[in-house]
This record gives sequence, structure tokens and C-alpha cells, in this order.
Amino acid sequence: MIQLSVVIIAYNEEHNIARCLESVKDIADEILVVDSYSTDKTAEICNMVGAKVIQHKFEGHIQQKNYALEQATFPFVLSLDADEALSEELRKSIIATKSAWNCDGYAMNRLTNYCGSWIRHGGWYPDRKLRLFDKRKGLWTGINPHDRYALHDTAAPVGMLRGDILHYSYYSVSDHLKQVDYFTDISARVLFEQGRRISIFRLFVSPAFRFFRDFILKCGFLDGYDGYIVCRISSQAVFLKYAKLRELWNAERK
Repeated sequence: MIQLSVVIIAYNEEHNIARCLESVKDIADEILVVDSYSTDKTAEICNMVGAKVIQHKFEGHIQQKNYALEQATFPFVLSLDADEALSEELRKSIIATKSAWNCDGYAMNRLTNYCGSWIRHGGWYPDRKLRLFDKRKGLWTGINPHDRYALHDTAAPVGMLRGDILHYSYYSVSDHLKQVDYFTDISARVLFEQGRRISIFRLFVSPAFRFFRDFILKCGFLDGYDGYIVCRISSQAVFLKYAKLRELWNAERK
């Protein structure tokens, strides 16, 4: 049986971290929390349950997660965010996998709770994530703030586990809007540094297409009012990202 490090990055997650830790305590041989100097009780809660806490300045989602992997004791890692937890079915799947590891990594679906409702459509589910892996076989990549774990060998075998990561995303629409503003700031800056530009046509068409795709084609309407809000804000996020990108280029010209 392999030994497993559960690795979590956190910042001011006192309302979520205990649930996350509770869901993994029976499957982890090590729980490692890389905390970005939280000002609430996050680190205190982690210490109470015996997790190892390392303080590290936040330098970006991708950079922070790769740093966390380097600190893990064991090569086999389960990576979670502090606002996530394992379903009972997924927990059992991971226990079974520890005794019969035969892939470079294992993916699982993520089910998101939005303001108290589980969102099962609109592109939010199934949200496949590669989160259980041999850290020697890949690294975190992507474009901040949207990270993803990628294996070095793109043809390497990836298993699929039963059960869901339960993602407790937003407790209010205001929380969602604040996060969108924060994430679109980061995304626009990254695109600007890459030299990416956006036309006026795409600025207006892309958000409309995103709403149509998620709400109609991906059946977001089946999640009712919350599904509408999710799709509406997702389309707004596309607009804000591109509008902020154009703003950066306008400032550069001036």
C-alpha cells in the first residue's frame, strides 16, 4: 500500500478548512497545509487536527501549489483546495486505490455547492479534475488563477475514480462577484503580459456566447434560479476579463 500526502493551500479559510481536513484524516499518511499567512484561525484549526502547517508567501495559484508539492513527504499526493472535501464514495475509492495503484494519476469529478444548492449542469458538472497523482510524473500548470495538474507524459494512463470532490464555492452572490473581480484582475494581467489582445467584436460576442452555451446548450436552466445566476455571472466574468485587458492596453498606449 502506498503512503499518501494530502496537500492543501489555504488563506483565511477558517469557515471551510475543518470540513476539508475531516474528510481526509482517515486516508492521509500526511496532511500538509501551505498557508499564505492567514489572519484568521486557519492555521490554528489545522494544528488542532495534527496537520503540518507551512507558512509561505502567496506568489500565484500555480506557484503556490507547485511549492506545496515540493514540501510533501510522500511522492503520492492528493491535492485539494481548502473549500473542498471528499464525498464518502470518493473517500472509499481512494482507500481502494492506495492498495492497488496502477496509473500515473487519477481523476475525479467535482460537484459544486453554490449558495446552498448543488449545481449539476451549466458546465459546472461533471467538472473532471486530476487531483490524485505521483508528483514525480507532472506539475501544476495553466494560466493563473486557473491551475491544472498536467502529467509530463501526455499518453500516461489516468484512472477515473467514483465519487465527487465536494466544492463549497460561494455562500452568497456577493462572494461570487468579489471573486470574479479578483480573478478577472489576475487573468487580464496574465493575458496582457503574454501580449494577448481582444477585439471589440469578441468583447461583446464572447460573453453572450458563454451564457448561451452554459444556460441553454449545457442545460444550466435545469438548476433553476441558481443555475441562471451561475451562468449569468460566468458570462459577466468573460466580459470583465476582456474589458480589463483592453484597459491595460489603453493605459500602455497612453
